[in-house]
Parts: sequence; structure tokens; C-alpha cells
Amino acid sequence: MFLKKKDKEIDITSLNEILNTGRKLINIGYTMAIIALIVLGTYLLKEWHVFSFLKDLFIVISPIFIGLLIAWLCDPVVQFLESKRIPRVVACIFVYMLLLGGLFLLLYLLLPTFVNQIRDFVGAIPDLLTQVRRWLNDVFESFSYYDFNIRMIQDQIYSSIENVGKDITNNLPNLVLSMGKSVVNFGMSFILGLMVGFYMLFDFDKINQNLISFMPLRFRTHYQDLGNRINHSLRSYVQGVFSVMLLVFVTQSVGLTIAGLRAPLIFAFFCAITDIIPYFGPYIGAVPAVIVGFTMSPLVGIGCIISIVVVQLLENNFYQPLIMGHTMKLHPVTIMISLLIFQHFFGIIGMIVATPVVACLKVILTFVNEKIDVRSKVVGEE
Repeated sequence: MFLKKKDKEIDITSLNEILNTGRKLINIGYTMAIIALIVLGTYLLKEWHVFSFLKDLFIVISPIFIGLLIAWLCDPVVQFLESKRIPRVVACIFVYMLLLGGLFLLLYLLLPTFVNQIRDFVGAIPDLLTQVRRWLNDVFESFSYYDFNIRMIQDQIYSSIENVGKDITNNLPNLVLSMGKSVVNFGMSFILGLMVGFYMLFDFDKINQNLISFMPLRFRTHYQDLGNRINHSLRSYVQGVFSVMLLVFVTQSVGLTIAGLRAPLIFAFFCAITDIIPYFGPYIGAVPAVIVGFTMSPLVGIGCIISIVVVQLLENNFYQPLIMGHTMKLHPVTIMISLLIFQHFFGIIGMIVATPVVACLKVILTFVNEKIDVRSKVVGEE
């Protein structure tokens, strides 16, 4: 009797362990299935050239997108002023005056310096190439003490440097013209976007209401709840990223200036832009500054490395925790996987948008699971 009861208890315990293991495996499979569906959908959209069409469409309607983004970012300030009994029209005009005033002040203070540094840096490129060649000569001479023939490698490297110099000399006018054309096109789109955003901001509160009116009555509450969650997540992310970029630009400019690097504002701006990409971005932005620093002198190169390391320590220990916090609530492994997937399909632009897109997908999947409880149905939980 006791033996049978004991055997029965052992069987129940073993069965519970098997069920728990099965649930964990199903959870893993459920997560992998979601990732596989995202990858498959992205691949099919790319193969069907949907992204090429969307890219061309985005270029055409970029002023509308820029205006929508500006209105979306300015709307909380307008709502705050409205809560203080200021008419919305007056609040919109006041916010836009502050925005335009800040942009003009920023351009007035930084644009002449940027132009001068770009001109000086372009003029210093031949000297930098000469210094690179001298540095390589020293490296190759250090190998001459050993019985090691690197003449072929040396000739190939020198040939590559000469080709780079010739390409810069021959293609510089076309490159400057192309860059100028791109800057003018972006400037025109941005100006049109400011105008579009100004008119959108007046009725931005009604846009969401109009979208809700198109939804069936039974879905309106869910749509509004989901929209508020995505809006809060994206707004916190965008505001945090802009704040961190500004702090990185300021501190990096100071550090690279102290290090003695040519055109420190340009490299600091590049570091701030690449900082949008989590984890990989700071290293991408650091490479050009360090290379140019060592071509100037070993002391400048070491100073650039120290500046970049200090700024990264400040960002990781102060900027990100204080400003970003746990805004996205994403695991680092999830972010890295999304960066690799989006980089494969969309390049550098994909790495920039990977984190907010995945964060939005997580918000949507979490919302759907709360309403439908898909996970419990798949796993078999009551």
C-alpha cells in the first residue's frame, strides 16, 4: 500500500517536471516564432521591392513626415500651455517662436565654425596622407630588422594611399557639389516641414480624434489605449535620444578640442549622430577621430582615445541612466539581435530605427497578449 502510494507520488512529481519543461520549451518556441515571422515578413517585403517603393515615397513626402514629427514633439508643450488657460493658437505660435529662435541661434553660433573647420580639414587631407605614409614607413622599417619580406604588402598599401589621394583630388569637386545638393535638398525639405508642422500643430489634437472616429465602436477604447502606450514609449525614447546626443556632442567637442584634434566639432557631431545606434554607434563614431588623431601625432591620438573613453563612461553611467532610464524596457540581447537583423536588410538606417521599431512591436504584442491572452492559450495555462 505505502509503496504504491510512494510510486504514485513520484510519478506525479516527474509529470509536473515534464510539464514545466514543456511549458518553458513552448515559451522559447513562441518567442522564436515571433522573431521568425518578423524576419520572414521583412525578407518578403524586401524581395517584393516594397521597401524601395516606400523609400521613394518617403523622399517625396519627407516634408509631411518632418512636419508631423515636429508637431508630435511640440504638442506636449502646447498642451501644457493650454492647461494654463492659454489659447491653443497663441501656445502654438509661442512654441514655434522658441523653436525657430533656438534653431537660428544654433546655426548662427555653429555654422560658421563648421564651415571653417570643414574647409581646414579638406585642405589638410594631403598633409594627413603624407603623415600616414611616414608613419607606415616607420612601421615597415621596424620589420626590416627581422627576416621578413613585406615589400609586396608595402607596395599595395602605398598604391592604395596614392589612389585615395588621386580620387580625392579628382572627385572632390563632384563630391562637394553632391554634398551641397544634398544639403540644399534637405534644407528645403526641412523648411517645408517646419511650415507643414506649424499648421499641423494647430489641429494636432484633432488628428487622433479623427483617426479614432474611423475605427469601429468596439475597438475604439483598445485603439486609444494602444496608441497612448506606443506614443508614450516613442516620445520618451526620442526625447531621451536627443538629450543624450546633445550632451555627447558638447562633452566630446570639449574633449577633442583639448586633445588637439583638427576640426573637433565635426568629429564630435559625427560621434553624436552615430550615438543613436545602441552599443555599436559609439565605436563607429570613434574610429575616424582616432585615426585622424594618430595621423597628426601619437599624443593627439592618445588624447582622442582618452576623450572618447571618458565621454562613454559619462554616457553609460550618467547620461543614459538619468535621461533614458528604462525607457524601452528591452533586453540588451534583444536590441543586439534587432540591430543585426535591421542592419542586414536596411543598412545604417535600419540600425537607427531598429530599437524604436522593436520597442513598438513589443508594446503591440504585450497589448494583444493582455487582451487575448495568446501566450496562455499556446502554453496551455489556465
